[in-house]
Amino acid sequence: MPVEQKSAATIGPATSAAVLRAARVLLRPLVRLLLESQITYPVFGDLLKEIMIDVAESDLSITNRRQSDSRISLVTGIHRKDVKRLRRERVQAKPPVPSAIPLGALLVSRWTGDPRFLTAEGSPLPLPRMPSPDGGPSFEELVTRVNKDIPARSVLDEWIRQSIAESDEEGVVRLRMGSFVPEEGLEAKIHFFGRNLRDHVASGAHNLLGEGSPFFDRTVFYDRLSKESADELDRAARKAGATMLRNINRRAFALQEQDEGRENTTYRATVGAYFYGGNEQNEADSSPDEPTKSKGELDGE
Repeated sequence: MPVEQKSAATIGPATSAAVLRAARVLLRPLVRLLLESQITYPVFGDLLKEIMIDVAESDLSITNRRQSDSRISLVTGIHRKDVKRLRRERVQAKPPVPSAIPLGALLVSRWTGDPRFLTAEGSPLPLPRMPSPDGGPSFEELVTRVNKDIPARSVLDEWIRQSIAESDEEGVVRLRMGSFVPEEGLEAKIHFFGRNLRDHVASGAHNLLGEGSPFFDRTVFYDRLSKESADELDRAARKAGATMLRNINRRAFALQEQDEGRENTTYRATVGAYFYGGNEQNEADSSPDEPTKSKGELDGE
């Protein structure tokens, strides 16, 4: 169902109310996560103020005009004293990325994207742990191509412990597709959670504001399903999503290699696939005025 494109200048009270309703639905699971993580309103409230100030200052600035506390207060509705305080206290440095993310993610990305480490069908090759005399690919080569400072044996031992990979008696290492969880577990998953949701929301906001050509953003929605049917759709989504992401990963790897050394390589891309299933009788996430969908819908750009 195509979304009508509007510029920011055409958003009026009716549209603002619709955006607010959408925000209410969007924020509810996030607020639950915050409360379960013992993050209370005073902490999150100041964070929200800080973000609104930052967006007003960086994204809604007027050319050749200084962004004063008064103007930011007008745009955001935040008291000028709070604007002044938060602008003064704001830490400019970005939050550190968990150190465990790059190595594990890059290793799996290369093993599933680099043709040297793939079968003719595009599956990750079983790799001998050590380099072979014939010059074929090995697990040690895979690790050293990504990071020369960490021994391949250490990576393999940890991956076997986490059931990410397995090694047979002959020393052949196999990636267990679907079992990869970045090292440091929860911290890394929280990082990806924030990054992925940020990009999904940014894609939708871009489309709604009509900021250029719309990004691809579509979902399939069905209700009135049994638990067994929802479970079958979950399995189908996992299989189709994994295939799609492996194909995208291989293409992205090839394009990144192609772009090496070129100018203007400042762009990034995020492609995702997800499934959510739940019992409507136990949920409070739906908007109160959301119509019942009896047969299903295909929504988005």
